[in-house]
Amino acid sequence: MSAQASNWSTQHRRGRAAIFAFTMTRRITRTLTQLAGLLTLIALLLFLADSRYTVLPTSIHDRLPSHHVGTVVTDITITYCSSANPFSACRLDNEKWQRVEKDLYLRSGWVQSAWLHVQRRKEEELTVGDKVVVGVRVGRLDPGIAEKGQHDEKWESRPGGIWVLRSSKRHDSDSERAVTAVDVLFGADAADPRPGWKLAQNPLLLEGSKDLQVARLSTRHGRPNPKADEKSRDTQPRVRKDGTFKILQVSDAHLSTGTGVCRDAIGPKNDESSEHCEADPRTLDFLDSVLDSEAPDLVILSGDQVEGPSAPDTQSALFKLAAPLIERRISYAAIFGNHDDEGALSLSRAAQMGLLQNLPYSLSRPGPENVEGIGNYYLEILAPSPSTHSALTIYMMDTHGLTPDEKKYEGYDWLKPSQISWFTSTAQGLRKQHSKYSHFHLDMAFIHIPLPEYAEKGLVVKGGEWREGVTAPRFNSGFYDALADEGVVAVGCGHDHVNDYCGLRPGTAPAASSPNDHGEKKERLGPWMCYAGGSGFGGYAGYGGYHRRVRVWEVDVNAGRIVTWKRVECCGEDVHKRIGELVVVEGGRVVGA
Repeated sequence: MSAQASNWSTQHRRGRAAIFAFTMTRRITRTLTQLAGLLTLIALLLFLADSRYTVLPTSIHDRLPSHHVGTVVTDITITYCSSANPFSACRLDNEKWQRVEKDLYLRSGWVQSAWLHVQRRKEEELTVGDKVVVGVRVGRLDPGIAEKGQHDEKWESRPGGIWVLRSSKRHDSDSERAVTAVDVLFGADAADPRPGWKLAQNPLLLEGSKDLQVARLSTRHGRPNPKADEKSRDTQPRVRKDGTFKILQVSDAHLSTGTGVCRDAIGPKNDESSEHCEADPRTLDFLDSVLDSEAPDLVILSGDQVEGPSAPDTQSALFKLAAPLIERRISYAAIFGNHDDEGALSLSRAAQMGLLQNLPYSLSRPGPENVEGIGNYYLEILAPSPSTHSALTIYMMDTHGLTPDEKKYEGYDWLKPSQISWFTSTAQGLRKQHSKYSHFHLDMAFIHIPLPEYAEKGLVVKGGEWREGVTAPRFNSGFYDALADEGVVAVGCGHDHVNDYCGLRPGTAPAASSPNDHGEKKERLGPWMCYAGGSGFGGYAGYGGYHRRVRVWEVDVNAGRIVTWKRVECCGEDVHKRIGELVVVEGGRVVGA
């Protein structure tokens, strides 16, 4: 065979191989495309089927975006019982029902009590025919008759005027219709600020006296949004672009379960009259007006948020105070006073902190377990974006309640060595980091019960009045000295409602660092000790013409300045004024007399 023929034969074989390879590639590509399409179709069909019937393994089903993590509510009921009737049951079968641990009569029903019970099931445990609650109403009339668009629905009656709508459709347990949590709040003015929760407008129709505090159902439909909840709880405050940061200190709100009764209220004509005055609505109206006019970056709740004995359901009282802050997306942090957990039915400090800690925009924390008290923690306020440095540190401290040794030190408790040690070590540990900040870094502190130094003779008093005796602890544990040693420039307290002055102790003590200090401590005046004044109409204010008030602190990190003033609730032009405005820090240093 000639060389030319051989070359032609080789090229022909290569051509056929290339055509074969191209054909096989097309077939493989077409087959893979068809297989991918088939798998996509199967996955879609499985997803759609699983939204109605549980066809996927639990490990996969639970991760689908339509699945409710946790349980769904399958029924709700109320049981009545009497201590005079040994055959009445206050608790249903524990294996089937969970009881909401709140007596619907708030222990005021003499021998009778009532309890809300909720039946729950894990979604994967539901079988064909099982029903889940997708609607809840409270009223005397069947919603299927009384409401438009409900005529085709079968509502089921339960005690207390509760109507439930249940569905056995499998996909309803995964839908936003499904009720996934039920709670009870109390009072005509109750509020539920938790995301996804809806408070019933009508109170439960309970047997017994009309004088009972109204109980109201609150329900959550659909699954919670963990990412949104986490974002609202972890928002760290930051100084504004102009270098300012405004703090509103609200102390002694003394809220009740229900609307409460005013004490020592001053009327719109500056007359002392509490007739037809509901304490909590008036207190919260005042707070609303200040929030809107001052637009603070942070709210400090400095104790006695709750009037313990008149707040048998602490949760309802706390939720009312948090609601206007959450509505405005304002961060807030709380410490406790001597009245917060004082009532026989009051929640403990730890339980209250647990409630606050899980609400949106709350920066409240219980603090270290090895430190005495609940609520010893600090907040770092960041410099303007994009800086990651702290511009302001705020220390929150628990001042406890009544003295543990009435015979030797009557009155109120004091900050303990473990607290002072924690504060000192924390402040010293942060100092090196704060020295890297190019502007003025400032430190403040908030407590509820005043320090003994608030009552010292010779105290320089400015920006307010000393109207009543200072009910500080009789034992001085030395916390003021620790504040001075670590450079805290101002401390705010509450407790004594009608005192609203700022006091400066004569003498010198180390204070805050300026940009040129490089973290070194120098001898300066300080700290200023300021009262917030009582804000709530549920607490006393009977020292002649006293108006409820709150304190505002405005920090300017560029100038190293802190200015403070009060806002009053009533009357005349003073409502819109800054009362007792005072510069307490300038150039990073405490301003003296």
